[in-house]
Amino acid sequence: MLLYPVYALLFADTGLSVGQISSLFVLWSLTGVLLEVPSGAWADVVSRRVLLWLGPLLGAAGFALWVLVPSYGSFAAGFVLWGARGALGSGALEALVYEELQRLGAQDRYARVMGRAHAVGQAAAMAAMGLAGPVFACGGHPAVGAASVLACLLCAATATRFPEHRAPATGSEGDGTGWAATLRAGLGEARRDRSVRGALLLVPAVAAVWGALDEYTSLLARDTGVPDAAVPYLLMLIWAGVTAGSLLAGPAERLGRTGLAALLTASALALAVGALTRTPAGFALVALAFGGFQLATVLADVRLQHRIEDGGRATLTSVASLGTEAVTIGVYGTYALLAATGGHALAFALCAVPYLVTATAVARGGKRA
Repeated sequence: MLLYPVYALLFADTGLSVGQISSLFVLWSLTGVLLEVPSGAWADVVSRRVLLWLGPLLGAAGFALWVLVPSYGSFAAGFVLWGARGALGSGALEALVYEELQRLGAQDRYARVMGRAHAVGQAAAMAAMGLAGPVFACGGHPAVGAASVLACLLCAATATRFPEHRAPATGSEGDGTGWAATLRAGLGEARRDRSVRGALLLVPAVAAVWGALDEYTSLLARDTGVPDAAVPYLLMLIWAGVTAGSLLAGPAERLGRTGLAALLTASALALAVGALTRTPAGFALVALAFGGFQLATVLADVRLQHRIEDGGRATLTSVASLGTEAVTIGVYGTYALLAATGGHALAFALCAVPYLVTATAVARGGKRA
């Protein structure tokens, strides 16, 4: 989506203050928090493929609103639609891919397939960053907006071609197959099974902090002293690291608890050291750290999928995503306080600490096992 690297400029050009722009980001996250679990339960009741093509259509409508009727109200509505899009796809995609592979007896390929899918998405994001500049120069916000709407429509069309052999559930709450019953069953599994509960907690512990930090990487890059025109190139280095992490998911699936703990520890140290150098060269370490965190995020999802019973797969995957969204909102607030007092480099370094705590918890869990 070509709007991604320039939509903040659209908001500013429309006259929004920094406070108003920040409120839009919060609205975006809150939409995901409110819809994440209900949409996951819905995906366990209806066709998951339907949700995967419906979501991009909502995103297309939101982006069209932004460029056709630019105003705070339109931007807010667009973020609600974008948040709904993410909620519809989260849980449904992972469940559909895992169960289709399981039907073929190839669920052991889940990490490799999802890692490659993430890598393709990240490569597309880098391509969008590169294309956004010349397209924006030629046609401004309407041009990048039209390209983003087209991308959403193509995404929806692609989703309609996904195979789905699972029949949607039928019935009502009374016979135990309705939406509310599905939600209760999925949450009940997490309460009963300690391994499922641990896998649920691991996902936000790994994914939330670095996912929130990604929104501030441009500010960290500027603080290295490079001109603003060079900032996108440092960000592309970050995305290259993330893409590499995704591609390593298949081979790295063999990592046990000790290996995952070592990965988190090494990535945390690379993040702290790279940020504190305050140099463009240090950004290579930050990119390495983000690649490690992306790899750990895919592996955390793999662990969760292997532990879930089939019936509530999308529900429980959405519960994990809900935890990620909730922690991410907390990281936004914490980062603002840290950066205001110590600057972006120190804030990034301190945000490495939670990963050291998670690594310790993962390693101790392995010893208990």
